[in-house]
Amino acid sequence: MGSARGAGEANAAFAAVLLEAGCSHAALARKVNELGALQGEVSRYDKASVTRWLQGMTPRKRAPEFIAAALASFLGRPVTPVDIGFAEQPQRPVVARALTYREDVGETLHTLAELGSTDIARRSLLGAAPFVATALIDPQRQWLLWLLEDEQAPRLAAVAGSGPVKQVQAMIEMFDEMDNRFGGGGVRASIVHYLSTELAPMLQQRNMPTHQRRLLYTSAAKLAAMAGWCSYDSADYGLAERYMIQALRLCAEGGDRVLGRQILAGMSHLATSLGNPAEGVSLARAGIATAKSAGSPLGLMRLHAMAARGYAVLGDSRRASASLHAASGRLEVSRGPAEESPWVRFLDHHYLEAEAALVHRDLGEAGQAERLATASVAANSDRRRRQAISRSVLATAFLQQDRLDEAVGTASNALDLLAGVHSERSVQALRDFRARLAPHRGEAIVRDFERKARPVLGTAA
Repeated sequence: MGSARGAGEANAAFAAVLLEAGCSHAALARKVNELGALQGEVSRYDKASVTRWLQGMTPRKRAPEFIAAALASFLGRPVTPVDIGFAEQPQRPVVARALTYREDVGETLHTLAELGSTDIARRSLLGAAPFVATALIDPQRQWLLWLLEDEQAPRLAAVAGSGPVKQVQAMIEMFDEMDNRFGGGGVRASIVHYLSTELAPMLQQRNMPTHQRRLLYTSAAKLAAMAGWCSYDSADYGLAERYMIQALRLCAEGGDRVLGRQILAGMSHLATSLGNPAEGVSLARAGIATAKSAGSPLGLMRLHAMAARGYAVLGDSRRASASLHAASGRLEVSRGPAEESPWVRFLDHHYLEAEAALVHRDLGEAGQAERLATASVAANSDRRRRQAISRSVLATAFLQQDRLDEAVGTASNALDLLAGVHSERSVQALRDFRARLAPHRGEAIVRDFERKARPVLGTAA
């Protein structure tokens, strides 16, 4: 652990962890810049910056968090800012507790209630909850252990929802519709408020029939996962991670394996998008390896697609292609939404087209990315968030083929679609495209796009 240092005193704790990580000063600086950019923090650290940190300088704002995360990615184990000699940041205990998958589900309910109430009423007390990639390792292990134990447990007969269950399910449908139409940022507060002040207290009541309690736990898991996705859409990545971890624990209590694997798919998406594709692949594989007994070909299709996304970012074309092929195979096996769990009925061939377009974009396979992104744009005319993302991918595919005018025009259309939609995922897709425009910034059409994009995307790095 790091200890307090005087001004200008060399940071021995940081030096020791850096030596253990075995990375160069330049490599560490690049990783810190990348992690910061993924969370909206532009920095231009270099090897000289690392030298200054070793000499005792403390970097500003969230940089200690990103330095710790970067070292953790090199080491494959958790690292905190305190471990590398930086002062501990004031943080509410619930921010740390929410990263833990608790054996006692009562503690999970308490954590969710406190996290949600603080999130809504006293948001500033949460601070900028950091995304911690290594915190996703234990939840997937705990889920796999629960599955092994659950194989031996007696099965309860499925019972249709009634009373409070029907009410909660109706709320889920309403929130889902609002999310699809207006983006997660616009509905997140409503979901968190309902989950933490209505549903969590309901589950703490005694004398509830067992089948009803299990259904309510499953509904709570779905809502917590939705809160995670909506936090992701609001660029609150650390909160997204915490809600998803708690959702997985609630899902085990409800016994819904299909939903649990969809939560793992969401965690995989989050990890890959935030610069941790190896962890993204691991989470997807954890879902795939244990999904066969639960059926749900559409659920498996999504997990294979998430694995493909991770492999593509890692530059592993062979495994990415194999994962996309497996996803297509699961889609063909499915007998349609009516025969699937309600949690995966939104998945179809249009979903796979959109994800496959991203895979081919990241592999530099522009022709295939263009074809699939064009199909996704045509299929999602009433879903502006998906439209904006797919148009951003299409713009990149055009750019990769040196079709600058088409690329900028398509990205400009994507910008127009974001009016009234609160979706950081859509914004990040456009930021990715804008970063690729750097070699063309001398062109008038690019300068015009930069001016139009700045109010939405912020200043370019």
